[in-house]
Amino acid sequence: MPEAPDTRVTPGIPETPDTPEAAVHAERTLRLRRRLERLIGIAATEGNALLPLRNGDEIFAAMLDAVRAAEHTVDMMTFVYWRGAIARDFAEALSERARAGVRVRLLLDGFGSRLIEKDQLAMMEAAGVQVAWFRKPLYLSPLKQNHRCHRKVLITDERTAFTGGVGIAEEWCGDARDEHEWRDTHVRVRGPAVDGLAAAFAQNWAECHTELFDERDRFVALEPEGDAIVQVVRGSASFGWQDMQTLLRVVLESAEERVRLTTAYFAPDAYFVGLLCAAARRGVDVEIMLPGPHTDKRVCQLAGQHHYEDLLACGVRIHQYQPTMMHTKTLTVDRVAALIGSTNFNRRSLDHDEEVMLAVLDPEFTATLDGHFEEDRARSEQIDGARWRRRSPVQRMREAAVQPIRRWL
Repeated sequence: MPEAPDTRVTPGIPETPDTPEAAVHAERTLRLRRRLERLIGIAATEGNALLPLRNGDEIFAAMLDAVRAAEHTVDMMTFVYWRGAIARDFAEALSERARAGVRVRLLLDGFGSRLIEKDQLAMMEAAGVQVAWFRKPLYLSPLKQNHRCHRKVLITDERTAFTGGVGIAEEWCGDARDEHEWRDTHVRVRGPAVDGLAAAFAQNWAECHTELFDERDRFVALEPEGDAIVQVVRGSASFGWQDMQTLLRVVLESAEERVRLTTAYFAPDAYFVGLLCAAARRGVDVEIMLPGPHTDKRVCQLAGQHHYEDLLACGVRIHQYQPTMMHTKTLTVDRVAALIGSTNFNRRSLDHDEEVMLAVLDPEFTATLDGHFEEDRARSEQIDGARWRRRSPVQRMREAAVQPIRRWL
């Protein structure tokens, strides 16, 4: 007998799209969702509300408001917790909530947060904040030294979550107005996808602390808050092919119209360079936004520049952001899907570090990130292929010099 057609309605997708464009979006969304769910093995959730936040002025205000309003629990993890007034603001807000009886847990990476000011750490611990360290280098076996927790997650009262690229340090303050104010993107999440981010926190907390949950965890049911479909994908620091690599492979191989990638650290292996080139060769408009003169990791930039010539020859357009350090980690596909989280397009993120990304299927959210990309592109310089082929022998030598260490960048 012939197979019956699939007549199910996917939440978040109109049952009968009212325009040809909406019909195309619905078809792309459903196809990409099923590929991601089947090939990664993580169900997407409907009914999520997402608020994109751009740069420190928006991001920190929203995060601190959520912390200060918490009545039951605050769970926060970060790779970077350095210095400056914003670091003290978070320490004071977390401490105040702990003194008020809120259960506050703070998970810091043992390497990335090593510069935290000791008086702030002492203040939080004295207030009752439960502080745990992920893999302090001094106490690790050599096998674990290079595997860090790069996730950035904040969950308050089990209902509101944040993730993205920012660290807790003065470098992220402001609005990307000059080289002292980094450009970054975060997102506030409400709805069922919050559970996935809570699981990302719990996974790493379980390694560092004997108590995984207590009586203040209410395990609330998360009701629909919006229309976005979200899959939460976690990358873990282990050997072999990871879910994060599958996520990127699926979205790049599924792209039909355009791909816009923004990343702070671009040092992929030849395989992922090949995926970008393959997309461009089949007619997809592929654009990459990278740091320019204000990169904070010149070695990583050189490792990525080693691939520019091949990418440009394939038709990939490369832009270097000029005003300040570009730290955003986003990718949009075909006007319907977006990735946002902590993962960079480099070997370190894909092979070595604990990461978390949201795969968002929502045209409105994707359009917002596409708008941000276009505004950033106006403040960038595009790499000219002919000029790049004529780059100096010194530049070529620098690119070659970092190749032996590219897998750790």
